[in-house]
Amino acid sequence: MLSEQAVPVVRATLPAVGGALDRITERFYGRLFAAHPELLRDLFNRGNQASGEQRQALAGSIAAFAVALLERPDERPDVMLSRIAHKHASLGVTSAQYKTVHEHLFAAIAEVLGDAVTPEVARAWDEVYWLMANALIAVETRLYQQAGVAEGQVWRSMEIAERREETSDTVAFVLRNTDGTPTAAFRPGQYVSVQVTLPDGARQIRQYSLSAAPGHPQWRITVKRVAGDPAGEVSSWLHDHARAGDTVEVSAPFGDLVLPEGESPLLLASAGIGSTPMLAMLHHLAATGSNRPVVVVHADRAPASHAHAAELRRLVDALPQGTLHLWYEEPGDSGARTGRADVTALDLPAGVTAYLCGPLPFLRAVRGDLVGRGVAAADVHYEVFGPDLWLGNEN
Repeated sequence: MLSEQAVPVVRATLPAVGGALDRITERFYGRLFAAHPELLRDLFNRGNQASGEQRQALAGSIAAFAVALLERPDERPDVMLSRIAHKHASLGVTSAQYKTVHEHLFAAIAEVLGDAVTPEVARAWDEVYWLMANALIAVETRLYQQAGVAEGQVWRSMEIAERREETSDTVAFVLRNTDGTPTAAFRPGQYVSVQVTLPDGARQIRQYSLSAAPGHPQWRITVKRVAGDPAGEVSSWLHDHARAGDTVEVSAPFGDLVLPEGESPLLLASAGIGSTPMLAMLHHLAATGSNRPVVVVHADRAPASHAHAAELRRLVDALPQGTLHLWYEEPGDSGARTGRADVTALDLPAGVTAYLCGPLPFLRAVRGDLVGRGVAAADVHYEVFGPDLWLGNEN
């Protein structure tokens, strides 16, 4: 909670700070990487930096947190904080790095806003930053403890046990521990980070959902080749170079889009490679003999582009109350509907909880349709592959 002194200052300056956040975050990252080039080389996603999406996500999270402090002072935006904390934990972010961020972020604020940053304004926004930073540090500390690792020490070497070509642009990798021990447990829907060393020496990191059943002695990730450099430099490297017998650096599992316990009805809606966390959820439901109603929706370009399509059908068929609805832009003779997924056309059970994963336009459209049908906003959960540009805009 903000102090009584800070509240009116933050309220008065929020329009100015919010309006300048894009310039502030651009200046911040420039300062940060000039002082610590290893962070851009080995921690931050160079593709997201090049596109500007990471700057947008940072600006959105700061603005959303400040608004929450003013409008809901007795509540923390736990959903937003959890999503960020899980991503940070999967990268091995440490509490000490928040001090580094603070140094360069507040220098950037002073540079962009100039004399408007009085000592009073600086103190008030310093409160905003440390309230958010300390909340994230606390969540990340718990996540490291739950994963059984020391702060930031999330990495392990894993061997590629098998490589499977799923479609022309997706490859599944089965991973196992190099010492032969079973892989660690994870919750259905979670992801891991994969770190690879690129030709220029950079150790870039990307996240991939665990797409097979929890409790299996091996893990599986499914990697879609992303076009462009640096956006797709890790997926392209894995497609071009990673083979059975090779080792890769993999993090402990993290992620808060996880299958809930109980027997309440579920909607699992995905598009493209967003199907991967849903596969893990369906594997778990099938393995445990779940009788809960499960509506599965998937959208893709064409049958040939749909990774794990046959596996998806088998898993849904194994559920007594499972139904599958497919949309392809070019369905051919597959029997799927044509075009984009339309949940307004479906018969959804009362009390359904929805889990969404896919590109941001898909998430926005499906979420909007569900809320329009009366599904409570709190019952619609999502995962974004990449920076979350939706922060603060879910409601």
